[in-house]
Amino acid sequence: MRPCLEFAIALTVLASAGLAQQSSSAGSYKVVKTAKVGGAGGYDYVFADVDSRRLYIARTGQQASRMTVFNLDTLEPVGEIPTTNSHGAVVDPKSNHGFISSKPITMFDSKTMMPIQKIDVQGNPDGMLFDPSEQKVYILSHTSPHVTAINTKDGSVLGTVDIGGMPEQAVADGRGHLYIDVEDKDNIAVVDTKTLLVTNHYDVAGKGGTCAGLALDAKNHILLAACRNPANMVILSADDG
Repeated sequence: MRPCLEFAIALTVLASAGLAQQSSSAGSYKVVKTAKVGGAGGYDYVFADVDSRRLYIARTGQQASRMTVFNLDTLEPVGEIPTTNSHGAVVDPKSNHGFISSKPITMFDSKTMMPIQKIDVQGNPDGMLFDPSEQKVYILSHTSPHVTAINTKDGSVLGTVDIGGMPEQAVADGRGHLYIDVEDKDNIAVVDTKTLLVTNHYDVAGKGGTCAGLALDAKNHILLAACRNPANMVILSADDG
């Protein structure tokens, strides 16, 4: 958790080729707006619902835990969803169902922001990932079971996965593979999303330790693992590690 006083968003400025050449020295990124999120406490994961133009920031601390929701374009507050010890949120734009990584998991209507149901899961929910290709949300926990799969259409629990260590972040390739960095074991677990079984572990020991961030270049099948010890980016093939 980090103290949260202000939240700034940097947006990519898409310029024409001519304009890009004229202002190449200025760079492509700039801060366009800064807004105070309000209240004491910290935050963990931030999620942008591009389809509904909303920004979700989980807040915890001295005040009651809650999911704060903002207009993605203006950064004006649009509401709050009460939760217990929330870490993040994801939204399925097809079902209009949102999920908050709390214990129990909070399932809500993304249009009205009203809670739908509480979903009991094992472990200690932390990070999470929505896979639109299969309409599944994966809840990550530092304690076993490390991964819980939930059907976003009805909130049913589909199963759990033990990846052998503490997960921090995950990515899906939309072709049946889920990749999860195991930060205390210096590897990336590969999970078959159909069977919910671990099929491989990509060892990054000696190249990067305590990997806490993960991104995927799906077109070129390349994983980018952001590690802390040492602080670097390990780039590897998603096909064979």
